[in-house]
Amino acid sequence: MSASNVSAEKKIGKLYDIHCPSCGAPAYYDIKKRMYNCSYCGNSVGIDRAKSDRKGFREISQKKMRESIKKFELQKAVCTGCGAEIVFDTGDAVANCAFCGRSLVRKAFVNPDRIPELIVPFEITNVEAKDILKEWCDKNRHKKEARAISKRLDDLKGFYLPYELARGPVKCSVFRIDGGSIYECGGFVDEVFVNCSAKLDNQLLDAMEPYNLDELKEFDFAYIAGHQVKTGDISGDELVRRIDVEVAADYRPVIQKTLEAKAVGVNAYADDVVRMPVLLPVYYLAFDGYMAAVNGQTGKVSVRAAKDSKYLILPWWIKAILATIAGTAGVALGLFIFGAEKELIYVTSGCLALIFIFIFFAAYSQQKEETFGLESYRKIFTSKGGAYVREGKQLVKTKEERVKPVTKPVFFMDINGRKEAVELKFTSILRVIRAFAITLGVVFLPVIIAFFINGFNFAKLNLGGSAVWFCLAVPLSPVFLIKYGRMDIYDNPWIYIIYENGKKKRYRKKIDPKEIEDFKWFIKDCFKPPLLWVTLIMLLLFCTMVYLTAFGFVE
Repeated sequence: MSASNVSAEKKIGKLYDIHCPSCGAPAYYDIKKRMYNCSYCGNSVGIDRAKSDRKGFREISQKKMRESIKKFELQKAVCTGCGAEIVFDTGDAVANCAFCGRSLVRKAFVNPDRIPELIVPFEITNVEAKDILKEWCDKNRHKKEARAISKRLDDLKGFYLPYELARGPVKCSVFRIDGGSIYECGGFVDEVFVNCSAKLDNQLLDAMEPYNLDELKEFDFAYIAGHQVKTGDISGDELVRRIDVEVAADYRPVIQKTLEAKAVGVNAYADDVVRMPVLLPVYYLAFDGYMAAVNGQTGKVSVRAAKDSKYLILPWWIKAILATIAGTAGVALGLFIFGAEKELIYVTSGCLALIFIFIFFAAYSQQKEETFGLESYRKIFTSKGGAYVREGKQLVKTKEERVKPVTKPVFFMDINGRKEAVELKFTSILRVIRAFAITLGVVFLPVIIAFFINGFNFAKLNLGGSAVWFCLAVPLSPVFLIKYGRMDIYDNPWIYIIYENGKKKRYRKKIDPKEIEDFKWFIKDCFKPPLLWVTLIMLLLFCTMVYLTAFGFVE
């Protein structure tokens, strides 16, 4: 391959790429540097420059569209019920709204600016889409949604629906719902499609994604021949909100893995993404509360449940009580099965209930969100397997299901006055062992000290001397382990600074002098009235326990 061919190959990019202003090659975003970098000449492209270039591309596309529309006779129909606006060829028969069933009012179409300048063409015909949906209904005939939809397959219609394709850098602030610090991370989204229709169900449409953007084309009115186009009808503020919600949903699984928790809060900010209006092919069916959609490119089916499902959200203290009841009941049942006497069951279960209530109240009390009530949601059913592809004239379904790509986020922290890219590690074997070791050390503290005092003589140790300590420490040790051990792990992760060459080095926080001073003042206060006498009595009792444990009771 010649040098010129290599150069040309490197400069080939996709329609939605950001391109280098120097050589024209695609520029890829570096999350750590927060800049676009050219893949060919190494030149950097700032975020503002990238957004400006995309704006110029849109202006050129809209100019082409105004010229192109002169060759086509188009009309629009406005629904008298839901307000949906549909653009179609003058010769098309449009009687009722496919989204709500109301009558449509036809008008002349004179505003080309409301049609996006990018499009993913239909790959599946209307007949094929009906066959795909029928196949889903046959496989799910036990569902009432499938039985109802199978009778209305002829009403399935193809639309180009308005979306915004968001591509670019994003910022997120993330945290664990059950406790821990708030962290900042940055990422990059490639294929976030945001539905721009106010009345359509976002969950239903999201479930039939993703699309293959290799087939993304510049808009041409020839693509919509035989199909209807719905125009966007949401405000700019609502669009921004939807983009942030979509980005947060895409990043949630990755954040859950990083923070080692299912219950996480993700607040996404997508102010720096490049937004490109695009039309996506969808076959849509809606009637009597039933909704179904078929991806016009891949054939993936999504169906909305006809009725709401409900789940109960409980406050943390009720969860703790229920967990205590369940744990105590489980122990009591086990003792009963093994033939224990009633008195033993009552006494053992009662004692364990006191311990369990401490444990579960400590565990659940870190939950940040305090909510209570009955929440409703709609289930979305989807087809399984890969996308449909055309082999010759035949439509064939692939086995491997395509998933939306999500770039792994990079976390940032202020270190020594600079914002550094870091990697966070929470739970590790060493940290868990240390937490258990500290807990055991607290439980057996007087025994450990006594062992040193009596010259490491096991035979002389009298554990009865620490009975009072054990009565306090043993029930509280699970609380200490769960609450404070876990708080230490999740509030103080191990931090590794990531350098430009990819190497990592652990960063150890310096002890805050203010914390040292606060601790000194606490110790001083303990030896000042009125706490002085309490401190002395506690020390006397502890020393007595240590002595009795080391040398036994004096007869």
